[in-house]
Amino acid sequence: MSEYTLNVSDLTKTYNAGKPGEVRVLQGVSLAVEPGEVVGLVAPSGAGKSTLLQIAGLLDVADAGTVEIGGQDMAGASDRKRTRVRRQDVGFVYQFHHLLPEFTALENLVLPQLANGVSQRAAEARGAELLALVGLSDRAAHRPAALSGGEQQRVAVCRALANSPRILLADEPTGNLDPATSDQVFDVLMRLVSETGLSALIATHNLELAARMDRVLRLEEGVLRAG
Repeated sequence: MSEYTLNVSDLTKTYNAGKPGEVRVLQGVSLAVEPGEVVGLVAPSGAGKSTLLQIAGLLDVADAGTVEIGGQDMAGASDRKRTRVRRQDVGFVYQFHHLLPEFTALENLVLPQLANGVSQRAAEARGAELLALVGLSDRAAHRPAALSGGEQQRVAVCRALANSPRILLADEPTGNLDPATSDQVFDVLMRLVSETGLSALIATHNLELAARMDRVLRLEEGVLRAG
């Protein structure tokens, strides 16, 4: 069993391979995230950090290389197994919250749990607990359109943690917010990660935020380097 929550090795990814204008996004990328560790991923726009996160989170597949989550080697895994591991062990936060607009804040936290086989009662209790942790208990019945940008993103962070994943993957989670709100949401994110003990790989262009993580990696021209 691997000692790492996330372990990717020698990932390569090329778009339009063998055609004019092919783009090598990842070139032998390897990284490991230990339990409870928060790793920052810094890269210029278009450098491939989103592709790396999607492959690490089992939303995409590499041309070559391996991905292990919680010691489970996902090489050659069936779509059913990839879906199960992604649903149970991986939480995602994006730059845009992607909350379902027709549902309340609480319902947005309940739905992914129901999909994971949790009872309605337990899902609602877990959702209420998470909203309380981020100071949004009084907004539980509000739909996303009635929430501020910072509140929407805090709900999105809670949704990513609803199923108690092993690892959180965040792609520019504060990139769509003003500086003050960005700091607030990042503080909430880091506190929740610390309190729950999960691991996190967080892509950001904000070097000040990256410096607050346990370590920083830089992705440049498809190659990963220590930050």
